Amino acid sequence: MKTLSKSFYLLTLLIAIICSPNLFAQEQFNYDESKVPDLVLPDPFVSTNGEIIKSVDDWESIRRPELMRLFAENVYGGIPRDFDEIHFNVSTDSDHLYKEVAMKKNVTIRVTRNGKAQTVNLFVFLPLEEKGPHPVFLLISHRNVQGLLEDKEDRFFPIEQIVRRGYAAAIYDVEDVSPDDKDRFANGILESLYPEELKNSGGMRGLAAWAWGAMRAMDYFESENAIDHKRASLVGHSRGGKAALWAGANDKRWAVVISNESGCGGAALSRRRFGETVKRINTNFPYWFNDNFKTFNDREDALPIDQHLLAACIAPRSIYFASAIEDQWADPKGEFLSFKLGSRVYTDIYGIKVDLPESFENHQRTVHTNSMGYHIREGKHNLTLYDWERFMDFVDKEFK
Repeated sequence: MKTLSKSFYLLTLLIAIICSPNLFAQEQFNYDESKVPDLVLPDPFVSTNGEIIKSVDDWESIRRPELMRLFAENVYGGIPRDFDEIHFNVSTDSDHLYKEVAMKKNVTIRVTRNGKAQTVNLFVFLPLEEKGPHPVFLLISHRNVQGLLEDKEDRFFPIEQIVRRGYAAAIYDVEDVSPDDKDRFANGILESLYPEELKNSGGMRGLAAWAWGAMRAMDYFESENAIDHKRASLVGHSRGGKAALWAGANDKRWAVVISNESGCGGAALSRRRFGETVKRINTNFPYWFNDNFKTFNDREDALPIDQHLLAACIAPRSIYFASAIEDQWADPKGEFLSFKLGSRVYTDIYGIKVDLPESFENHQRTVHTNSMGYHIREGKHNLTLYDWERFMDFVDKEFK
């Protein structure tokens, strides 16, 4: 009887703990616009020293360099530019799913530094029907690339539709530079080529490593006669979209930078605290951003930057943001506001006339204006054929 009473007591205590609203409370996330705090955002036209930015020279010599430094120190980590050698081993694959419309090239990029080497596998599909050199789309993929290349029904990377529009379609797997895993993320360039970054609280981590991989793909494009590297578009979805923005800001060789549903730490304003927050993303994915970013958990207002300034750093090159109506975790309104606010540098500094909507509207629409493209579609968090068709429509216009 005593044993039964003790067991009953422990069971009752366990139920009370589970049901208690005050114990083990789960973090609540905001999806209510009325609870979004008033936004006080860093001004793109005022430097940290209070200098007023009025001209292209002011922007490019003062404000943009300090913004890039602040993003590197406080969010992503810098992208090392130094290595000893880069080599491209290229083979042609004649037997693949898209052989009726495309030539496939398998490219092994080998980078060496301080006696260590890292290889990145890049897959490039070139249109058969049109004469090159071809403008190119590169997708930073955090999904298994071999699986995508072997599934014609998956439109995450719609090779046939891309090459039929006259573009080369290229893709690489982030696994080759920094695995998308909190326990293995260093098993790539962070251990082989740049181990000193791991010792630096503001050093490169996963997302910056993925951006580094995109830059090495661009190195190959510059060497490939069949590709017009001056008409190159960089695409990333979700976490890949965050990396694409950072790569595009750091590497001016990209003519178009496309961020699809990249949300917190990507396209969306951090200070809105809507959906995914800085604390949540740093808790779930501590290896994406540098360690300094974690000091802003629940302290977004203390950030010296916000994501509209990253969009601004890509100016005057073309930029594209895309959202999905049901993807509230990524904060579609926060993505649009970031895009809209970033457009001020395009207009006020570079004199590019853009025609963007005055306010966010949560219904499907597409806006393609000078150097800036945007759409929001029906549906959930994903990269779809609808998204790609809008991207290609925009790039057609930009490249004429």
